[in-house]
Amino acid sequence: MHQRINGINVWGEPLLNAVEQMVAVSEDAVCTALMSDHHLGYHVPIGGVVAYNGHISPAGVGYDIGCGNQGSMLSTQLPGIAGNLDWFMDEIFSKISFGVGQKNNKTVEHELFDRSIWTEIPLLGELKDLARKQLGTVGSGNHYVDLLRDEETDQIWISVHFGSRGLGHKIATHYMKLADKNNHLLDVSTEVGQEYIAAMQLAGDYAAAGRDWVSQTVAGIIGGDIIYTVQNHHNFTWKEKHFGGDYWIVRKGATPLFPGQESIIGGTMTDATYIIRGVDSDEAKLTMYSAPHGAGRLISRTAATGRSKYGKKKHGPGLVTQEMMDERIVTAGVVLRGAGRDESPHCYKNIDEVIKHHEGTFEYVYRLIPIGVAMAGKEVHDPFVD
Repeated sequence: MHQRINGINVWGEPLLNAVEQMVAVSEDAVCTALMSDHHLGYHVPIGGVVAYNGHISPAGVGYDIGCGNQGSMLSTQLPGIAGNLDWFMDEIFSKISFGVGQKNNKTVEHELFDRSIWTEIPLLGELKDLARKQLGTVGSGNHYVDLLRDEETDQIWISVHFGSRGLGHKIATHYMKLADKNNHLLDVSTEVGQEYIAAMQLAGDYAAAGRDWVSQTVAGIIGGDIIYTVQNHHNFTWKEKHFGGDYWIVRKGATPLFPGQESIIGGTMTDATYIIRGVDSDEAKLTMYSAPHGAGRLISRTAATGRSKYGKKKHGPGLVTQEMMDERIVTAGVVLRGAGRDESPHCYKNIDEVIKHHEGTFEYVYRLIPIGVAMAGKEVHDPFVD
């Protein structure tokens, strides 16, 4: 259930700085909502849903255009891999490219590079080579490749989380500079507004193609076939019909969840990931048919580690010690590769509580338990992560 605070529909425990940020955004919006995983973001809170009339917000979508999750069920079950889980995770960590502005170990061919849009918008032509080299790279921050098991059947799943890498980051940077300096918006009826929409859609397709390639590659390592997939963006804009009108809906750290639509909601490295399906209800309408995208941060990276961004300045010991993180990982029985204290489960909200705040807007499909997690190492800074 939600509560209404200063005109904002809020799910979960309200974080007042995020609510205040959304109040400022709402001055130019038709409607807003904050999902239960919300926290302060750049211009628009993470977990924010904003409806605009005739405008679009590059800052609202953010730098990691098309960031999202893909969940893939394999034909493999846990007994088939349990004895070799360490080896599988080593292979995943070595074959998939994690980290700083990383290029893929191999060139990935994809039909999206044949689209005419690369030559129609000069900026995209300048970025095409970078995009080719980075397709299928995961990056750093909270981006990951997970192995999970269905808690009821022990079916193995792959879950990946990342976006459009340097392509999306540079598109976002370019169009943010062209947006209105007062409200950060672009008019969709203008040439620059239409350009951004086209570039954003390309970046979204690029992100999805990367997640699909990584999932297929991991499936090959495991030796199973992908038999079911669910994928979504949670940093994107869609034109949708709500409240009797057509609006541009920005979801930043929130995922679409229309009636009958399935979505994947990622947990932490020790907590469950959910596959859910949207239902129609008055509560769902108020979310603009949206759902949280994950657990949502409780503790900033600086507070967790005691170091400023990129670890250049030390502020203290940090709230999360390596021993705390190691104990949580061992207790959960997760095989971890990479990751730093800033991604410890201690830094995040309880995913089960986050999900429960939205009951009445969805039905459960699968609950997945992590058994293996691969992320960029703690020493990594990635300029292309939002």
